[in-house]
Amino acid sequence: MLKEERQHAILNEVELHNRVLLTDLAEKLDVSIDTVRRDVKELDAESLLIKVHGGAVSLGFANHSPTRSNVYALDKKIAIANKAKALIRENSVVLIDGGTTCLELARLLPANLKLTCFTLSLPVAMELLNKPNIETIFIGGTLSPDSQIAMGSSAIHALSEIKVDYSFIGTGYVDSQYGLTEFDWDVVQTKKAVINASKKTVLLCISEKLNSQHRFKTCDLNVINTMVTELEPWDEKLAAFKNMNLQLL
Repeated sequence: MLKEERQHAILNEVELHNRVLLTDLAEKLDVSIDTVRRDVKELDAESLLIKVHGGAVSLGFANHSPTRSNVYALDKKIAIANKAKALIRENSVVLIDGGTTCLELARLLPANLKLTCFTLSLPVAMELLNKPNIETIFIGGTLSPDSQIAMGSSAIHALSEIKVDYSFIGTGYVDSQYGLTEFDWDVVQTKKAVINASKKTVLLCISEKLNSQHRFKTCDLNVINTMVTELEPWDEKLAAFKNMNLQLL
């Protein structure tokens, strides 16, 4: 694989999954860690991604620009957010997770909608503060410098004391057999707590993440009540998910 092709593949992985490990990139591309590290360093120097310890983060995930010009597949994420918005009822209590798709949902909530909204995400909380009729409750904890999402024991404890009508979550990876997975153990523990704090859980996921998996399991797919993608529910790409106890939107 040529250097240009390799770096293009690295960018695709980072943009799709928001954050990736150098070890995973090396395995996927069948090259050494040193080669991947050099590629990531060059891509960082070109302001195409952000190099972090042991991996890389997408620009749209770490830098929340008002123009959103650095958000991967923004049109698809807006389509997903519009579908998810229709599930929210006046005066309900919801939780909106972090990530670029969840942030689009927060942005699209009507200004006149009366709502109580919990969130672990600093960008989501700041967006919700622009909505005068939404009571915003930030769940604190150890803030991730990459995603600006609260994690850890404090966040998990706070989540154990609430029960929301709906939680809207993202995921790094989703598969019809393996369920929702992540590469980060701390992220998994926090997402488990979010799901346990919810009467119903809604997964917001672009279709490119379908049929992918990683090391640490968040939950089986049957724990999720609704999966929202940019596709129509009858799309062939969703065939593996149709015979499950799962609403597709």
